[in-house]
Amino acid sequence: MENKTRVAVVEDDADINRLLTVTLEGAGYEAATAADGEAGLLLIRSFAPAAVILDLMLPDMSGLDLCRELQRDPKTAHTPVIMLTARGEEIDRVVGLEMGASDYMVKPFSPRELLLRLKLVLGGKRRTPAAARDGALRFNGLSLDPEAHRLEVDGAEVTLTATEFKLLQDLMASRGRVRSREQLLSSVWGYGFEGYARTVDTHIRRLRQKLGTYAESVETIRGVGYRFGALPE
Repeated sequence: MENKTRVAVVEDDADINRLLTVTLEGAGYEAATAADGEAGLLLIRSFAPAAVILDLMLPDMSGLDLCRELQRDPKTAHTPVIMLTARGEEIDRVVGLEMGASDYMVKPFSPRELLLRLKLVLGGKRRTPAAARDGALRFNGLSLDPEAHRLEVDGAEVTLTATEFKLLQDLMASRGRVRSREQLLSSVWGYGFEGYARTVDTHIRRLRQKLGTYAESVETIRGVGYRFGALPE
């Protein structure tokens, strides 16, 4: 029997739940659904999906709280989350991304676009930088191992979300070169979309917090983007 990529759907609207299930199964995924946050958390922990499609507004535990719980568990912290919600204000997008979501879609959504974004957060079209294929990327006390999906800071492992890992990998592989927000959106998220340059800024801020004393290794180039590792070792 073919092993299909598993995707968990946590959505309280029955019609949208059915639409997502049909869309995912039609595209060759194995889908499992839950209608509230508590059930969703149990589902994700038992089903071990490769990605999660998560509604922000749930009847018990909110999507943000569920996302926070996933981030606290090392077993699910790397699982990409696409937040799906009727709320489209920028502050909602930023808060969702702050909580660890990899992407954000506003209802009503296009099933075709959802599948594209799912494929991208799963890494279906992302090219591994040449510098990363030969082993770990290192800078001072930072060591990023793409094969093991592992970051060590001064010898201690630090947990990154899937998107944070891709972002740091891109920056480290491009060491010393400026990467614009548009380039990072294309490389890490796989596509550019108007108004989402703030997405990069949000993830950079979270990434710096996790890099600790090496936060300044990710430099802001005002009006352009970001550069990694230009500081002397």
